[in-house]
Parts: sequence; C-alpha cells; structure tokens
Amino acid sequence: MVFTAFREWESWLPGRCAVCHALPSNAVCDDCVRQFGQPRTRCRTCAASLPQTVSQCGACLRQPPPLAAVLAAVDYDYPWANMVRDFKFHADIAWARSFARMMRSTPWVEPALDAADWIIPMPLSKQRLLERGFNQSAVLAGALETGASRKVHHGILVRIRDTAAQSNLPRSERQANVAQAFAVHPDWFSALRGKKVVLVDDVMTTGASLHAAAQALAQAGAAQTVALVFARTP
Repeated sequence: MVFTAFREWESWLPGRCAVCHALPSNAVCDDCVRQFGQPRTRCRTCAASLPQTVSQCGACLRQPPPLAAVLAAVDYDYPWANMVRDFKFHADIAWARSFARMMRSTPWVEPALDAADWIIPMPLSKQRLLERGFNQSAVLAGALETGASRKVHHGILVRIRDTAAQSNLPRSERQANVAQAFAVHPDWFSALRGKKVVLVDDVMTTGASLHAAAQALAQAGAAQTVALVFARTP
C-alpha cells in the first residue's frame, strides 16, 4: 500500500533526465543530447563513423550493400545502449517518442521520410513476438509517423524463418543466420513495385538483418530501400 501510494505520488513529479537526473527535463535533457548525441560523419551506406572528408567506407566500396542509404541517430554506446535495452527487453515503450525525436533531427532523415512511399518496420518472428509481447521496430516506426500522411505499413514484410538471436552470434555467422529469413507478403507484391521504402529498426550491428530484408523488398519490386535506425554499433 505504501509503495503503491509512493508510485502514484512519484508520477506527479516533474520529468527527470535519465542521464544526468536534472529536473525538470525531457526523458533526456537538451544538455545531454548535445553532449552525447551530436551527429557524426557516417558512411552513407552502412552508417559506420568516418572522418569528415570520407563519405563511404572501404567495405561498402568493395561490396556495395543492398541499401541506398543507412541513417543512424547515435552510436550504440553510453548512454543510449541502456535506454535501448530498457525499451527493447523491459517493454519501456515510452522511449520510442524520445528516440523518434532524435532520429528526425538527424541529418537527411526528414528528406528520406518525406521521399518515402512507405515506412516499413523490421518484423519479428512469431516466437520472438510472443516472448517480447511487442515489436520494438513497429513501435518506433509509429512514433516517427507524423502529420496526415500515414506511411507506416505493417504486414508487408514478414519473417518466414525463426532464427537464433543475432546478438548471440559472432559477426561471421550473422549473414548466414538471416539469409532468406524475410519475404514480402504475396498480397503486397503488385502494390510494392516501384515504391521507395524506409526500413525502420532500433539498432544496426553488422547490417545482416537489414540487408536480408532489403533484398526481399528488392526482389518484390521495391525501387529503393533506405534504412533508418536509432543506434549503430561502433
């Protein structure tokens, strides 16, 4: 009873920054966003951090990925990694609004969203969805959608094969793990042809899952796929 009363009283307190604990604040205060969330120069096709004079990394030049661009708001590092884990594994979905706000303020994100015909979240397998209770990419995509134009579409891209969690695998095994794990639902084949797609996910590590999804979209006739993620693993 005392704990419940405390929680009810606490809910009336002003917002506190999750990083520096400043009061009152958004979930992350402006000072912490400026300190830890400054835009970086990134490879345009994999979002890896690069020197300011370079636009594409050597790996992408040697083997061009199936994505027209990858846009990332922050590195998957302190303090963002803890927030993503709370969002993803502890169902703290309120983080989606803060993440979406930072993603929209990242260079080139607004033009990519404006140019897209559809915004498609990365799908989860049925087993993973049952375990987690929600798809974090779908929640994030919904938070990105603003205005009268409804661009987020669910059920177009489906996961047809359950795979081991990518986070448990070494980099060398991740691509094979998700090969042919995604497909476009047959009902959407004709509608997808010629469309520009923004593919939304929370975190990109090697890019194996995003690449497999982009290949499935291209095979179904999508004209272009841009990936938009909140965090990129350094």
